[in-house]
Amino acid sequence: MATNLSEVHQSHAHMIKTGLIHSPAAAARLLSSAVATDELPALAYADSLFSRLPAPTSFAWNSMIRAHARAPDPAPALQLFYRMLHSPTRPDKYTFPFVLKACAALPEAFQIHARILKTGFGSDIFVLNTLLHTYAINGLTAEALKLFARMPQKDVISWNAMINAFVTHGLVGRARKLFDKMSERNVETWNFMISGYSNLGLVDQSRELFNLMPVRDIVSWNAMITGCARTGRFDEVISLFQEMQYGNVWPDECTFVNVLSACARVGSLGQGEWIRAYVDKNGIEIKGFLATALVDMYSKCGSIEKALQVFNNTSKKDVSTWNAMIDGLSSHGLGEHALRLFEEMPRNGLVPNGVTFVNVLSACSHEGLLNEGCRIFNDMARVYGIEPEIEHYGCMVDLLGRAGLLVAAEELLRRAPVKDAPVLWRSLLSACREHGDLELAEIAAKQLLELSPFDSSCYIQLSNVYALLGRWEDARMLREMMKVQGVKKEPGCSTIEVDGAIHEFFVGD
Repeated sequence: MATNLSEVHQSHAHMIKTGLIHSPAAAARLLSSAVATDELPALAYADSLFSRLPAPTSFAWNSMIRAHARAPDPAPALQLFYRMLHSPTRPDKYTFPFVLKACAALPEAFQIHARILKTGFGSDIFVLNTLLHTYAINGLTAEALKLFARMPQKDVISWNAMINAFVTHGLVGRARKLFDKMSERNVETWNFMISGYSNLGLVDQSRELFNLMPVRDIVSWNAMITGCARTGRFDEVISLFQEMQYGNVWPDECTFVNVLSACARVGSLGQGEWIRAYVDKNGIEIKGFLATALVDMYSKCGSIEKALQVFNNTSKKDVSTWNAMIDGLSSHGLGEHALRLFEEMPRNGLVPNGVTFVNVLSACSHEGLLNEGCRIFNDMARVYGIEPEIEHYGCMVDLLGRAGLLVAAEELLRRAPVKDAPVLWRSLLSACREHGDLELAEIAAKQLLELSPFDSSCYIQLSNVYALLGRWEDARMLREMMKVQGVKKEPGCSTIEVDGAIHEFFVGD
């Protein structure tokens, strides 16, 4: 079979010369070779060939329908199908799956369903499985279930399609009922259920099934690791990764990114270094999400020099990688370096996004770069077309507050489009206390308490303001109010890595 359009041209010329072009089967194979090259000019070339066939075979029709179904504009695939219906050649069981993939709108899928029944393929499991999948991915769970119930035969693909339909729409309980009824399961069946539980944060149920799996693949491990990462169970992420290394399953980029993120959260530099060594040893290119995760891990684990090394050695850096590096420099007190990096982004063909501005404004705040921070904040909408959000206003309130410009901070806060944002008032309150402006602190604390009546820190901060003002009775009454409303202060929590193991402890342990 030809591997590129040039070879297709050569084959075509040879077939014309030898007369093979008049063979319907040979012409169909030439068409199939043309569309298999995945070159855009090849599809137009195949259309030209197809238009010259006096009596295309079903294989030729299917090849063209499939090629157009995979193209950016799948509409011609449906047009070909309707032309086929009016030709001497009848659709076969391979035609309908290709046509269904071209259905951009649900009414088209219903029409194809009717054609399936009309042409006698209503009991073909191959065709029905594709139709079931089409309904499922389009959110028609009820239609998919009706079709599933009517299917005269079901195989593991049928069951998996229905389970995936339920899982995709958060109906993991219904998916579990089907799962428990299955007499035959494959690894994909288990993976759908594990992912379904994990996506809903039901990690214990996910782990229960994971432990029962007869065979696990990389998707199984990643689903479990991702579920733990999303729910903040970072020590379990690292434990699962260590367990995975004994399961003869090779980690992929998704694995590394999740585990590195967990290492960053718990400060496990040793495990993060092991992943870096593994990546280097196996010649894995550091780019994209992996580069970002490594930069973030090194930064959060206290090794900003190695974070810079990864950043500088990464040739293919995206915006998230730059954001991670700017954030790392900011958190290490290197605000001016972070600002220089931000200014380099346009010169490297990158446009900052909302996260970029949060990171660079935070850097300006921590470094006391008032003028630079104000300029960047004002440039967000004017130059970059990005409207500031809560996080950006929070950075500015912090920046102005650190500079002692409390009135300016309050004015900015009151002009902010988002009014019910406790974090902004909390930032202003901290600045007021730091600079001794207790009157403005009381205003901020009352506003904060009004917005978050069940947040213990709001009560405590207002109580502390009353204490500083000498209003002991007000402070006492506020703490009594906390008791009456059942508001309790959350204990502090921390983690430490000792000999490769992560230990978590709370204040008072």
